[in-house]
Amino acid sequence: MPSEDPHPDTLELAADLRAALGTLVRSLRTGDELPQNQAAVLGLLVRDELSCTVAELAALQRVRHQSMARTVALMTEAGLVTQQPHPTDGRKLLIAATAAGRTALLDQRTRREHRIAAAIESRLSPEERQQLRTAVHLLERLH
Repeated sequence: MPSEDPHPDTLELAADLRAALGTLVRSLRTGDELPQNQAAVLGLLVRDELSCTVAELAALQRVRHQSMARTVALMTEAGLVTQQPHPTDGRKLLIAATAAGRTALLDQRTRREHRIAAAIESRLSPEERQQLRTAVHLLERLH
């Protein structure tokens, strides 16, 4: 970790980027069928094809165990995840996405991507689209 504070211009750029990304993400959530906490859990389970315990999911999402247990219960009731006995610890259950959960998550992602694509096509010139493509590559390098 660098010992010096970032330059004020870099801090301003970081603040502007955080605000712009936050506004974009919030606007994309409008009309989502899956609550954010459920979409985040499904994202973990689907992306990495995981089966996790409630405790593991809570740790990954940095939430309390009780909050995750409620989320998983609602998702189980909605048919988005299943709970199966842990193969080595009978006290635990493994949570996995169902086909319906995968479909719900992928449908939500597709709707968001279509909204972004429509905004890009209607609001940005071809030159700006190329600038955005370059910016995406730069953003990928920040993580």
